[in-house]
Amino acid sequence: MIDGLLPGLVAALKPLGLNYAFALDASERAAFVRGLGITLQLCLLTIPGSLLAGVAIAAALTSGRPWLAQPARAFVEVTRNTPTLVQLYCAFLVLNMLITQQLRPLGGANPLTPFVWVVIVVSLHKGVFHAEALRAGIEAVPRITLEAARSLGFSQRQLLARVELPLAVRFALPSLVNNLIDLVKMTAVASAIAVGDVTYESIMIWTQRDNVLELLLLILLYFGLLTWLVSLAGRWLEERWRMPGYGQ
Repeated sequence: MIDGLLPGLVAALKPLGLNYAFALDASERAAFVRGLGITLQLCLLTIPGSLLAGVAIAAALTSGRPWLAQPARAFVEVTRNTPTLVQLYCAFLVLNMLITQQLRPLGGANPLTPFVWVVIVVSLHKGVFHAEALRAGIEAVPRITLEAARSLGFSQRQLLARVELPLAVRFALPSLVNNLIDLVKMTAVASAIAVGDVTYESIMIWTQRDNVLELLLLILLYFGLLTWLVSLAGRWLEERWRMPGYGQ
């Protein structure tokens, strides 16, 4: 059915000055669709990865233990004050090489592919911003609530897991959603190390054809759809997790 509709769509767009002839080439169409899937996979992996990293870093920042909080603060400052692309290059070109050199004498192959490095770097980078949002949320938890939990015999770990984090997530949810929207767009840096996401596959196609504008429009629409879905999920969570008595 798609093969039957595509020629008509391509012909209908041609008078508008849009050249989507690549869609009629089976190999180029398959490459573009594969790129869409890779971008979606990156989003599905980096979103939970960044949230887990954010919770871990926020817990370290608010632990009250200098040996834990100070390295976490240093990591936050370095990570959020340097570009994601530079971090990706450093990880892939330096750390990846060092790991490969260490494994080579042992006869083992480096299991960290470019795709994995993108997931790690983007998750940690955006996890730092999640951590700051969660830290602010934790500090916004009313003191009387914490005192009530301590009076029930909650340990510091239980206090964090059962009281502070559940409230902090609700307080920080708008910031977290904004961070996740930015994360979805950030996955486009994967093309810098030849991960076959939608941006990379589009670049490969337009190097053979004069259709840069057409492919950029498709990339914009695709990322717009993904970010809209994240925003929609965020608004749904805000309504579902709304709590009376806490400024909501």
